[in-house]
Amino acid sequence: MDKVLVIGIAGGSGSGKTTLSNRVVDALDFDVTTITHDNYYRAHHDMAYEERTLLNYDHPDSYETDLLAKHLEQLRQGKAVECPVYDFSIHDRTEKTILIEPTPIIIVEGILILSDPKLRELMDIKVFVDAAADVRILRRLQRDVRERGRTIENVISQYLTTVKPMHEAFVEPSKRYADIIVPTDGEGSANMAIDLLVSRIQAHLS
Repeated sequence: MDKVLVIGIAGGSGSGKTTLSNRVVDALDFDVTTITHDNYYRAHHDMAYEERTLLNYDHPDSYETDLLAKHLEQLRQGKAVECPVYDFSIHDRTEKTILIEPTPIIIVEGILILSDPKLRELMDIKVFVDAAADVRILRRLQRDVRERGRTIENVISQYLTTVKPMHEAFVEPSKRYADIIVPTDGEGSANMAIDLLVSRIQAHLS
């Protein structure tokens, strides 16, 4: 497929990556394929649920990133891929897959996608969504309790033991690889960054 554009959208958990991705898709007249790194969490079928809840899901090793890189390469070549499906309520990958067809624009999002050299090489535009820590934890708390069946105590404990230290060790340092940093401290700043990103996409494909 000619002129396939791969956009990476990274940022801390709860920073607003999915919201940004959706706004970019809404602003474009092209077909867009969206892939989330979260679906590439490694399978742990051999472990009990209680054991899976104790794993560190914010370390790069928790993802099967090589498979994501392989799928991005295939999509760039115009080939469809079978994307795995991860279920946060059971802390494990399911047996289901999603057929993803190639389109002119591919958006891949995840907290650690800019920390991996293989993924960065496959991206034409690298974006980092920058949000303050208090904003991220509040958004994560609301999301995990409402959508993923977690308790407030569990979310706070996970944030303090793995999310926060892994963010400081891996996510925040990856910001230096971004072509565009999108601040979420104000609607005006975010809108300007989105307009810039959309303009770069349109210029690349026109």
